[in-house]
Amino acid sequence: MRKSPIKGIGLIEVIIASSIIAIGFVVIMQAYTIAVKNSFSNLKKIQAAMLLEEGEEAVRGMRDSSWTNKIKTLSSNTNYYLFFDNIFLSWTSTTTLSYIDGTYVRSFSLSDVYRDSQNNISSGGTLDQNAKKVTVSVSWQDNGTTTKSISTIFTNILNN
Repeated sequence: MRKSPIKGIGLIEVIIASSIIAIGFVVIMQAYTIAVKNSFSNLKKIQAAMLLEEGEEAVRGMRDSSWTNKIKTLSSNTNYYLFFDNIFLSWTSTTTLSYIDGTYVRSFSLSDVYRDSQNNISSGGTLDQNAKKVTVSVSWQDNGTTTKSISTIFTNILNN
C-alpha cells in the first residue's frame, strides 16, 4: 500500500467540492427568488391591462345606455370612478374612491373634443358636443406608484 506524498489532500478536495456545491445552491435560490418576484410583477401588469380594458368597455356601456344622462352630465377633466350597480346591472360613475381587490384604483376622465373646419379632431376649433375623449387609468403600489392609462374618443353614435 502506497501512501500519498501530501497528507490531507482528500480533505481539501472535499472542502472545495462542498464550497462549489454551496455556491451553486445559493445562485440557484437567488435566480428562483428573482423569477418569482418578476412573475408577481407581471401578474399585476396583466391584471391592470384587463382592468383598463374593462374600464373602457364600462364607459362605452354608459355611453350606449344614455349619452345625455351618463356622459354629457359629467364634468370635463374630473376623475371619476366606476361602480357596478348590481340592482340595475349597469355601470355608473362616482366620485368616491374605491379599490379593486384592495390593490388597484381605476378612474376615468372626460375631455372636450374640438374639430377644425375639415371636421378633423384638433386642439382648437369648434367644440363637438357629441364627442368626448375618455382616458381610463389604473394605478397600484409596486415599488412606488405605477399608473397605466389608455385614451379613446367616444361619440354619441346612438343619439341618446
